[in-house]
Amino acid sequence: MKIIGLIGGMSWESSEKYYRIINEEVKYRLGGLHSAACILYSVDFAEIERYQSTGDWESAGKIVGDAAEALERAGASIIVIGTNTMHKVVGHVENRVDLPVIHIADAVAKQIKKSKISTVGFLGTKYTMEQDFYRSRLKSNGTRVIVPKSIDREAINKVIFDELCLGKTLQTSRNYFKKVIKSLIDDGAEGIILGCTEIGLLVKPGDSEVPVFDTTIIHAIEAVSLALER
Repeated sequence: MKIIGLIGGMSWESSEKYYRIINEEVKYRLGGLHSAACILYSVDFAEIERYQSTGDWESAGKIVGDAAEALERAGASIIVIGTNTMHKVVGHVENRVDLPVIHIADAVAKQIKKSKISTVGFLGTKYTMEQDFYRSRLKSNGTRVIVPKSIDREAINKVIFDELCLGKTLQTSRNYFKKVIKSLIDDGAEGIILGCTEIGLLVKPGDSEVPVFDTTIIHAIEAVSLALER
């Protein structure tokens, strides 16, 4: 089993979910008392978020790159960045380690292709919904991506940072997300990407009339597949 190096803390609530899914998947595949060979490097999210909000992606990327280097020195064989938004700086990691980095958008695109879906609605932070670094990765894999209206993007972003990243899941916010999802379906979405690793804490498959792609689950399982690959 290869050692998974998980860069977490963005936020730790979703990192906890990564850790649980990775270990559950290893146990499911190998049985018995098996669990994952995994090293977790958890960053201080307050610092990361400050750089995000000021547009200082260079400094944010350095923190993630430092974490990846530390994981490589500790013996990791694979790097997993446990967040969608920080894949904006995936190049900082790829340039600093000699390890495979499992890109979350590629893992998601693979699942969408298996589902034979061509158009998806995308929910995430305002950075992933509005900037091209993530959506272009999906588009290059043949997926058409539609995002909510501007007012909804702002509201979704606020829920992510003011509630989900603080461990709060409110029914009012779930109801709001369900309305946005319905709107995306009305606009042609055949599936919904939960493109923020915290959104899966709030939105469940039953909240959508079309398939839901929880990026945290998909990314974690892809990491296990690579770790167990012979």
